[in-house]
Amino acid sequence: MSTALAVFVVQQDFSAAAWKPSAAAVMGEKGATIYLGADEAENLRKIQKAGRQLDGFGVRAVELQGEGWDLERQWAFSNGYTDTRSSNSITWANDADTLKQMRDTVNWTRELINLPPDTIYPESLAQRVAEKLEGLAADKVSTRIIAGDELLKEGWVGIHTVGRASKHAPCMLVVDYNPSQQEDAPVDACLVGKGITFDSGGYSIKSSEGMLAMKCDMGGAATVAGALALAIQQGLNKRVQLVLCCAENLIDGTAYKLGDIIKYKNGTTVEIVNTDAEGRLVLADGLQYAGEVGAKLIVDAATLTGAAQVAVGTEYNALFSVDDALANKALATAAEQRENLWRLPLQQWHKENTPSAFADCANSRPQKGGGSGGASNAAGFLLRFAPNNGKGWLHFDIAGAYHGSANSLWATGATALGVRTIAALLQQEN
Repeated sequence: MSTALAVFVVQQDFSAAAWKPSAAAVMGEKGATIYLGADEAENLRKIQKAGRQLDGFGVRAVELQGEGWDLERQWAFSNGYTDTRSSNSITWANDADTLKQMRDTVNWTRELINLPPDTIYPESLAQRVAEKLEGLAADKVSTRIIAGDELLKEGWVGIHTVGRASKHAPCMLVVDYNPSQQEDAPVDACLVGKGITFDSGGYSIKSSEGMLAMKCDMGGAATVAGALALAIQQGLNKRVQLVLCCAENLIDGTAYKLGDIIKYKNGTTVEIVNTDAEGRLVLADGLQYAGEVGAKLIVDAATLTGAAQVAVGTEYNALFSVDDALANKALATAAEQRENLWRLPLQQWHKENTPSAFADCANSRPQKGGGSGGASNAAGFLLRFAPNNGKGWLHFDIAGAYHGSANSLWATGATALGVRTIAALLQQEN
């Protein structure tokens, strides 16, 4: 006899009823019932909240039963019914193979973000991602890790500068998924991820409270890695490269300092006015790499700015692009995948919003949070390094990637919000 709790969805209008359910999931003799209304967006939120409710009750196994469970409703329940350690078990009502594949990949992504920084450091992050992707398609995947001073030899000065003060060497992971196995096959897309495995803020040091969750600062790297893993499992037949820019932003006598100037591979000089604006410094290397390989589509993801979170909250990711057609495609794709995504302003003139008297630009403004419009200004900095003046480039500032405490929709920790959207973008025609 199954020990899993049965969970049902029932369509019922309570607008004229004397009694209305006060909880998302109503417990009964046969199990738990989630009562749904006419608004499907609200239904999905209610289903996700019901998943959180059952997790809070200590229910560790459920079976979704009866009519009304389509893929998106089951996925909404899965998101809510995922505890921090991803130990809850679901028996699906239908689409079991697809949903298991999605849940396993998203849980792997969440685990990467949730693991402590003594376990996930630059090279261990790179190795885990390489092993995961090689395990999915060994004959189609090649990987390379460029670490320590080898970064300088190849011109990746941003990653090296940010990570050189740590005993864990900074590194760049390059994964080449090439299903045709032809060396001259064009690179259809390049994914770039911010892999700051711990962010102290450097000499612009964070408060203890602000530093506590900074193991999640490699959430961008985990998100694009998870997206590629999911797309491969869904039958991706285009050449895609993944570039993870990995470093620990720590302090010792070799750490980079305010007033330092970095000269990048493309000749751009950058004055450091805030060592806690380090994510954009490492992503600059990744974007230049994407340009070198001629990728038609470039997508980067990063837990880049607190300003994006102030703007869109923690239930959305923020999107930046100067390519309107591509941005609209990304927004439509996110809507199809039931992931919240909101576009924030970015124009070519945002490149000039972090000026420096001593270099081509600064890495921020010398104000708390980078001043007004901080998320757009950070995206403007990245635009300096995006190929083709930003045509074909999307920047995801993943404000919804991590929650420091549980809420009505998500468990404490990583959400993997954005994995489905980016995976779906890879499957589309450029």
